[in-house]
Amino acid sequence: MTRLLANFLTIFAVLLAGQAAEAGPRERIGYGWLATNDIVGDLHDRWQTGSIQTSRVWGPGWTGRLPQGFGEVLELRFGGRVVAPQNLNTPAPGDRPFGGALSLGLHTHFARGAMDYAVGADVVVTGPQTGLDDFQKFLHEVLGGRNISGRVRRNQVSNDVNPELVMEAGRAFDLGGNAEIRPFVEGRWGFETLARVGFDMTIGQRGRGGLLVRDPVTGQRYVAVQGNEAPGASFVFGADTAYVDSSELLNRDRGIQLTDARTRVRTGVNWQGEGGSTIFYGLTWLGEEFEAQKESQLVGSVRLRLRF
Repeated sequence: MTRLLANFLTIFAVLLAGQAAEAGPRERIGYGWLATNDIVGDLHDRWQTGSIQTSRVWGPGWTGRLPQGFGEVLELRFGGRVVAPQNLNTPAPGDRPFGGALSLGLHTHFARGAMDYAVGADVVVTGPQTGLDDFQKFLHEVLGGRNISGRVRRNQVSNDVNPELVMEAGRAFDLGGNAEIRPFVEGRWGFETLARVGFDMTIGQRGRGGLLVRDPVTGQRYVAVQGNEAPGASFVFGADTAYVDSSELLNRDRGIQLTDARTRVRTGVNWQGEGGSTIFYGLTWLGEEFEAQKESQLVGSVRLRLRF
């Protein structure tokens, strides 16, 4: 399965590179990032404990709308994620193992009629080779909190490299009064294999005429290419549910049983000043991901863009 997917992704990358070459010269048209941590959510340090994703976008200029051409707009995406058991010293039997994951991928965004699409491929590296266990230990020593025990580090998610194909399709509907709703479907194959359906709702100007990219942990979308947003505040709300077939962070070989569905509910507020500076803060409720998980969790997400 992994080898077949890797071969498919290689073919996909070649096709994407060919389409990008045909699209002609391009320039960097945007940059965005989103950081997530449960310390700015429910104040705990467990399960989906911390992550960051960044995007750099290139294209032949930006008109405020996605192009029709596959491969015209390219997004280089980098992410890091740390998952952990509820207790970093003596985890309960059946709790998830500690795990670090780094990902690098190439994605393209385009439109077909009223629908918009995001298609791409990532390579995800896991295990002690990422150095994220050492980074987590360093943060806890500096900022306080429980240190990771030697037992937890020895039993963490093992070293591996996995491909992942990501596809999303959605359509925005104008509700009037600066409000819109966008139902979407998403599929992932490889590192995590799942099928997801959900929606995002925006009240205000956030993201109008820009390009929004979805964070894989929370589902929050962040601005990667600026649009024509007016100064002021805007609000977002969204929810989705997914059937998860497999996850390299929750390996069945360890006796972990996945839940039948993975549900997320999120909200957030974005403020933009007169000079273009923006501040975003969001909260996401994450349902249980595996049967032994005792309860849901609440994580917070932040993004700052300061202009002086």
